[in-house]
Formats: sequence, structure tokens, C-alpha cells
Amino acid sequence: MTTTPQARASRISDEADVLRALYADWAQILRDMPELSIRLVRSLFDEWHQAAVEPAGVTYDEGIVGGVPGIWAVPDGADRTKPLVYLHGGGFAVGSAASHRKIAAHVAKALGVTAFVLDYRRAPEHPHPAQVEDGVAVVTALVADGIAASGITTIGDSAGGNLAIAVPLALREQGAAMPGRVIAFSPWVDMENAGPTLTSNAESDALITPELLQGMIDGVLGGTVDPATPLANPLYADFTGFPRLYVNAGSAEALLSDATRVADRVSAAGGDVTLSVVDGMQHVFCFLAGRAPEADDEIARVAEWYRG
Repeated sequence: MTTTPQARASRISDEADVLRALYADWAQILRDMPELSIRLVRSLFDEWHQAAVEPAGVTYDEGIVGGVPGIWAVPDGADRTKPLVYLHGGGFAVGSAASHRKIAAHVAKALGVTAFVLDYRRAPEHPHPAQVEDGVAVVTALVADGIAASGITTIGDSAGGNLAIAVPLALREQGAAMPGRVIAFSPWVDMENAGPTLTSNAESDALITPELLQGMIDGVLGGTVDPATPLANPLYADFTGFPRLYVNAGSAEALLSDATRVADRVSAAGGDVTLSVVDGMQHVFCFLAGRAPEADDEIARVAEWYRG
């Protein structure tokens, strides 16, 4: 496993505090109004895009791929033969293509490719494995349209990082070719809710709590799916022959141990995995793309890895 060493920051940039403040505001709203409907919670989390600056030189088009709706982010001059399949975060229940189009666009622009951001079916209306099935459908449709599987990258953040890892595993189960690369930003993979940094980083994480995660687990697994099911919890997956993997996390986030454990699992299986832990950063800190140097520097590292 390759670990990208990050010098310990003397201080966190003022710009990076935008994300922490947004998370702290959400957390306060959820504490004050625990009976919010799922519709209103989804509206709240669609504010996620506010942390990112709109990237220049990118156009957006709504589309449907493999029966799944979403948004295409198309940077000027992008290579259309190597798309990113972006699976948004939000505990499988919130978040959307709209909330994540800017972060996907920044990554696509840095890599010189396009990105399709899925509006996959969300829990609790659509429990596991609906989200995995939608990701598989998109990759399968792209391949059917002539895109080489090796040119496709599944990418996602938080629960979407889980899906970015699970979709290749599901494709392998079906006897299909896996994508060539996987990128997971602050992946949330542990459906048993047992990561050690849930406790050790409880004070530094502005949003994530075990209680919040458990509610999302209950929604996506519906009380009927074993939390050790590999396509729901990749910590139990067989990573033999898994694609090249880039995993990151912030050192302040409660899900840090999810990122480190899944990286260790892939490495133990002989996989090519790069782990980047950036000091002081919150959950999915790449949402600060175009605003904070920590996010821009990290996306530049992803681009360097992609071309390596």
C-alpha cells in the first residue's frame, strides 16, 4: 500500500472552515428538529454543494444512463472515452446529483475526463441492494455503448465511496469486467458501526455520530440485510484482483478508520491501493474544491495518481 505522507498543517486554512461550519449547522438542526421529514432532510443536505466553488470551463447536461437518471459534467476538451461514474454520498438516503455535481466536475476537470453523477434510488424507500444495482446498470450501459471497462472509474464519497467499491465487486459477481480504477473519498463502509475513530474523533468531527450512522444503517438495510453482507459492507469482501484504488480521509473525521481499514483489506489482498489522510480535515473535505487549498491539493494528488 502506498501512503501519501501529508505534512502536519500548522493551521487549517480559513477557507476549509466553511465545511466544518456547514456540518455544525446541520448537526444543530438535526438535534433541534429530530422529527424532520425525509423530504426536508434531503433538502437540507442538498446544501452540500455550497462548499465547492463552481469550476470554470465545465458544462452540465441531464441524462439517463442504463435507466438511471443523473447529471453529466463535461469539462472543456475532456476525454469522453474514460468517464467517471460518480456515486454521491449521504448515507444512501440523502444527497443527489445536484448536490454533488460541482465536486464531481472538479475531479473530472483535473483528470481531463467526463463524469456522470447518478441519482440512484435512495433508502429507505429503496433499501440495499438498489443503490448497487443502479451503479452496475450505469457501468454496464457505458460498456454496451463501447466504453472499455478499463477506462471507467467508479468514484464516490461517504456512502457513495462504499458504492464505488461495491459496484466493481458486484460486476465481478456477474462475470463482467470491473472498472479500471476506483476512487473513494471518506468512504463509509462499516455497516456494523464499529469503527474505532467513531469514538476517538467524536470531538473533532462536526457532523458524524454513531447515532446518525445507525439511523442510516437501519434505513438502507431495512432490518433484513446482514450488516456483514460484502456488497453492503466491503470490509467483508474478497478484494482479490480489485482495481487500482485511491482512498482518502480527513484526520479529524469519525469515519477515518473506515478508510484505513478498507485500504488495509485491499492491500492485504495484494491490491494496488493509495491512502491519503489529510491533517485536520472533515468528512469529504474535497467538497471544498475551488475554495480551500487542502481540497485543491488533494484533487491534484488524485490526478497524479490517475495518470500514474
